[in-house]
Amino acid sequence: MGVIRILPEPAVEELLRTAVVGRIACCGHGVAGDGRPYLVPLAYGYDGESVYAHSGPGRKLDLMRAEPRVSFEVDAAEAPDRWQSVIAEGTYEEIDDAEGRAQALRIIYPLPAVIPELGAQTVLFRIRLTARSGRYESPD
Repeated sequence: MGVIRILPEPAVEELLRTAVVGRIACCGHGVAGDGRPYLVPLAYGYDGESVYAHSGPGRKLDLMRAEPRVSFEVDAAEAPDRWQSVIAEGTYEEIDDAEGRAQALRIIYPLPAVIPELGAQTVLFRIRLTARSGRYESPD
C-alpha cells in the first residue's frame, strides 16, 4: 500500500483534460428523484473552466434540471497503489443558442474529429466547475 497525497493543481488540470470518461453525480427530490444520488459515466470535453457533454432525455437530465448542483469525477489507475483522481463541484447549464452549441460540440469533439449528427432531442450542456481537488497514491 502506498501513500495518498494531494494532487497538485497542474496535475488536476491535466487529468481533467486527458481523461476519456468522467462520472457525473446528481441528486433530486420530488418529481425528478427520490433524494438518492444518481451516478453515471459520460464522455466529455473540457475547456479549462467547464465540462461539456450531451445527452438524450432521461433521468440524468431530469435530475440536473431540478437540482443543477452536481459533482464530477475522473480518475486514472495503473495499479492498486498507483492512481490519480479528481473530484469537482459545479453547476449544470443547458446550451441552447446555435453559436454556443457549435462551440460546445467542438470542445467535446476536437479537431480532427468529425462532429456526429445528433438527434433533435439531444441536449448540450456544461458543468461550470466551482471547485476541484485531486488525490493520488504512489508506492513509497
